[in-house]
Amino acid sequence: MSVPGAGGLAGVELPAIGDPVFLVLGDGVNLRSKLESIDGDTFSVAAPLETTGLAMFEPGQEFEIFWAPPRTRVVLPCRLVVVSGSAPLRWILTPSGAARHDNRREFVRGGAGAVVHLDAEVSGQPAEGVLLDISEGGLRCWIDEATSLTQGDRVEATVWLGTAEAKLSGVVHNVRDAPHGDPGQHLILTFDTKEELARTIRQYILAWEIGERRRNKRTA
Repeated sequence: MSVPGAGGLAGVELPAIGDPVFLVLGDGVNLRSKLESIDGDTFSVAAPLETTGLAMFEPGQEFEIFWAPPRTRVVLPCRLVVVSGSAPLRWILTPSGAARHDNRREFVRGGAGAVVHLDAEVSGQPAEGVLLDISEGGLRCWIDEATSLTQGDRVEATVWLGTAEAKLSGVVHNVRDAPHGDPGQHLILTFDTKEELARTIRQYILAWEIGERRRNKRTA
């Protein structure tokens, strides 16, 4: 599927409707979404819950999205045109530049439910959280109590990834209140991984995505 874009963009081969796309926040943090519809020179994606209330995601803002066909990833600069006013929230986007192929390691995120043990030399931080998702460059977990951790603090995180325990030395990227009035906070950590650990994370995400597809088929 292709959509004409702004800024001289002749056409972009978008993924299929319902396929995952990722919003690039930088520092290894990408939020998972999915393609909802295509309409002329615009297209819509599901608004990730983590962005609720963030001023950086208001109409007129520009950021990159990417998706991952086999053996590459496609990065597309976009401008946010409209934020839907009713649930389920959707964003209408239009290309703001030319798409490009990027063969860097692509930080696809996935996984959920594992306990994340946290250790930091900061008083008042929680001892553990629940994994919301993880990639080769970062993780997001839910914590049920307020934390004194702030952006830039170093944290050691340990999480069981199905077949192996991952010990991660991370930096706090952000701490946000859980969206939609839910209790607790979301803690986002970024980190660098060596290839062996990166492979373990990729295998864990793949196994998780296979499990999710099977569950969706059973409930369809």
